[in-house]
Amino acid sequence: MAQELGVETAGLLLCSKVGDLVGEAFQYGADVVYVVENASLEPFRTEPYAEVIVHLVQEYRPEILLFGATAIGRDVAGAVATRLGTGLTADCTGLEIETGRLLRQNRPAFGGNIIATIVTPHSNPEMATVRPRVMPMPAREENRAGKVVYEKVPSIGLDWMTEVLHVAREVSSSTRVEEAEVVVSGGRGLGNGKNFALLEELAGVLNGAVGASKAAVNSGWISPEHQVGQTGKTVRPRVYFAIGISGAVQHLVGMENSDTIVAINSDPDAPIFKVATYGIVGDLFEIVPALTREFKKRLIEVGA
Repeated sequence: MAQELGVETAGLLLCSKVGDLVGEAFQYGADVVYVVENASLEPFRTEPYAEVIVHLVQEYRPEILLFGATAIGRDVAGAVATRLGTGLTADCTGLEIETGRLLRQNRPAFGGNIIATIVTPHSNPEMATVRPRVMPMPAREENRAGKVVYEKVPSIGLDWMTEVLHVAREVSSSTRVEEAEVVVSGGRGLGNGKNFALLEELAGVLNGAVGASKAAVNSGWISPEHQVGQTGKTVRPRVYFAIGISGAVQHLVGMENSDTIVAINSDPDAPIFKVATYGIVGDLFEIVPALTREFKKRLIEVGA
């Protein structure tokens, strides 16, 4: 988009100690990196981060300002947009430039049943949060360099309304679904929560993670952190198994960009087969154990 607009791609690094992050930003495509180092920026709090970003926006006047639609990105983007009096499109799954230098922001709407296209012609900068993993990771250019601008923000270090007293980190032995190279997801076709054990076994053999459809989560069969879809996680694994999942648009939004999709469903007309790389029509209670056994056998043969 920056090339199309004829402008630089700039990154913002806000932290207590920047370390090697500047070089990494250049290697992944930044032309300029604006750095603000201050002890008040760790741990994260909305107020100082918003204050710094607003200062940088007012100083350098970007056309477009993008955030990841993560917990922190969603938090601080709303605060920044409010202070700047500009529009913000949340949870985008696609971006492109249209005639007149406007940013077309695409996002699921109405429960994922349609994709809305939004433009904000009367506000500046145009702002959006973008779902992680909806776009491919660019190739890393090891020797790429750019311009570094170190900024001081006068108000940093003042008293803030909030103070972080303690951070409790979640400890989990399982791979997070949004980070896994292999995701084995189940839906309503599993029948009950106990049958997710079949998926857990297959995922364990493949060193993957277990995902789920909204229907399975709403039925209480598995916890919400496993949900893939418009109201759950967006995943982009090398292999995605959709087992007993019909393929509603709400679910497809979260997994359709997987490298390879393997669908298993007893209904030959299930919508999931339209996006699947490989489709298996049959009884999942026979197919999944057979796949697990075969993968175990093959992995033993190759010494994995």
